[in-house]
Amino acid sequence: MGIFTRFRDIISSNINAMLDKAEDPEKLISLMIQEMEDTLIEIKASCAAAMATSKRTQRQMAEVLSRSRNWEEKAGLAVSKGRDDLAREALVERRRYADRAYSFEKELQEMNALIQQYQEDIKQLEEKLRGAREKQRLLVQRHVHALKKIRAQEEIRRMDSTGAVLKFEEFENRIERMEAAAELVNFGRKPTLEAKFDDLLVDDEIEKELQTLKSSLRKEGAGTTV
Repeated sequence: MGIFTRFRDIISSNINAMLDKAEDPEKLISLMIQEMEDTLIEIKASCAAAMATSKRTQRQMAEVLSRSRNWEEKAGLAVSKGRDDLAREALVERRRYADRAYSFEKELQEMNALIQQYQEDIKQLEEKLRGAREKQRLLVQRHVHALKKIRAQEEIRRMDSTGAVLKFEEFENRIERMEAAAELVNFGRKPTLEAKFDDLLVDDEIEKELQTLKSSLRKEGAGTTV
């Protein structure tokens, strides 16, 4: 495949559509990026070669133009000396160099047009390459995220298949039974002497609150009667 055929295929390609159809998008975009990079190197090399040829053509054109002017001056000198025969020969040489200069000028125009096309192609391909590299970065992130999600789902299924959840529930029920047994340790035992005195203190406090409540109610009742 030629460099320009490959380049046109890359420029016209729809990266998103290609990735949607690909079985392995990461591999495909890596190959596309490699292809773009290789093509870009070739285009830049061709552009550099064209620019070198353009400079060489400019030098050659400048040289033949100088010789053309030189023969024109010699023709004028021959005419001033009455040597029309030499003047004619000098004008023939001038025309020969002028024709070569015209040929170099046409070649230079074509070469400059080619260089401009190379530069435009390089710009387009670099833009495509930036887009592909960004798409590659996003694909890698999505791939990593997908792998983590797959591992998480596999771990959940593994726990379900091994009965880990049931084991956790069984362990929780065992702890609850141990807590209930702890509460029943002192159930039905006679209170100690200290516990009896503690109960008396509690009874006194309750009695005081009861008397306070009764007194408050009597005052409210007396106020209502008046």
